[in-house]
Amino acid sequence: MRLRGSLFKVLMIKNLTESIRFIDHQEIFDVLHIEDLIPEMRRVMIDFSMGRVEQPIRRMIDVGSHGGYFGSMPASSGEALGAKMLTFYPGNAKRNLPTHMALIVLFRPETGEPMVVMDGHYITQMRTAAVTAVFVDAVAAEGAKSLAILGAGAQGRCHLQALSRVRDFNDIRIWNRTHERAVALAESWGGKAMTCEEAIRGAEVVVVATSSKEPVLDGQWLRPGAKLATVGWSGANGSEVDATTMSHIVLVDSREGTQADSGNVRCHNAKIHSELGHVLAGSVIIDPDATVIFDSIGMACQDLAAACLVLDKLEDQ
Repeated sequence: MRLRGSLFKVLMIKNLTESIRFIDHQEIFDVLHIEDLIPEMRRVMIDFSMGRVEQPIRRMIDVGSHGGYFGSMPASSGEALGAKMLTFYPGNAKRNLPTHMALIVLFRPETGEPMVVMDGHYITQMRTAAVTAVFVDAVAAEGAKSLAILGAGAQGRCHLQALSRVRDFNDIRIWNRTHERAVALAESWGGKAMTCEEAIRGAEVVVVATSSKEPVLDGQWLRPGAKLATVGWSGANGSEVDATTMSHIVLVDSREGTQADSGNVRCHNAKIHSELGHVLAGSVIIDPDATVIFDSIGMACQDLAAACLVLDKLEDQ
C-alpha cells in the first residue's frame, strides 16, 4: 500500500511538472512593451507602500569562489504569488555573458499550483527602467530636456527607451568607462558621449547604471534640483554614488529592503525620506525644486507584476 501511495504521489508530481510551461526570452521580448509596463510598475509600487503586498527582504548570498551572488525574492499579493531567483556575476562582462540572470516562477494565488517558469533576464532589465520612468514622471519637471546616463550597458539602453516615454529629452549625454560603448549608444539616440563630469553638470535627470563598487560621480557636479536614479547594485557594502549625492532627499522602493541591501544607503548613512510608493499615492509631497535621489534596488513584486503582464499578453494571443 505504501508503494502504491508513493507511486501515486510520483505520478501526480510528474503530471504537475509536465503541465508547467517555460516562457523563454524571445516570447517575453515579443510581448513585453515599456508603455504597458510603466503604469503597471506605478500601480505595484503604490500597492507595496500601502501594505497590500507581502514581501520579505531579498536574500542574497555570496558565491565567493566564483565572485558572484545568488538571491531569492518571493512575494505575494491578491493578484500574484511567486518568486524570482537571480544571479549577479560582475565578471561575466569579460566573458561576454549577462551579469544578471534570473528565473521567475508564478503560482496560482487561489490554490498554490505552479503555473509558469519564465526567463527573468529581460523582465529585470525592463521593470528596472520602467520603475525609474515612474520616478522621473512623478518628480521631474514636465519640460525637462537634459538626460545623463552613466553606463552604456543593457540598463543604459533600456532606460533611454523607458524615459523617452515620460519626457521629451533633446539633450542626451552618455558616459561609460569604455568610451567606444558610450559613443555607440549615444549615436543610436542622437546624443553625445562625454566625460562623466561633462555629462552630469547641468543635467536635469541623471541615471547611474553601473556595477561599480566605488562612486563614479562627484555629487557636487549635480545641478540644484536634479533628479537622479541609481539603479546599479554591487553588494550591500558597495556604492556607485558618493556621500554628497546621498545627502539630498532620498526616495527608495522599499525602506526595509534598502536599509538591509543598499550600499548607497549603508555606506553613507543616508537618511531615507520616503518610499516612492507614498509619493505616487500622494501621501508624501516632494518639493519640485529639491534635488532628489531615487535608490532603486528592485523588488520581487515588480518582477511578479511584469511576469503576470507577460502571461496575460500571451494568453490574449
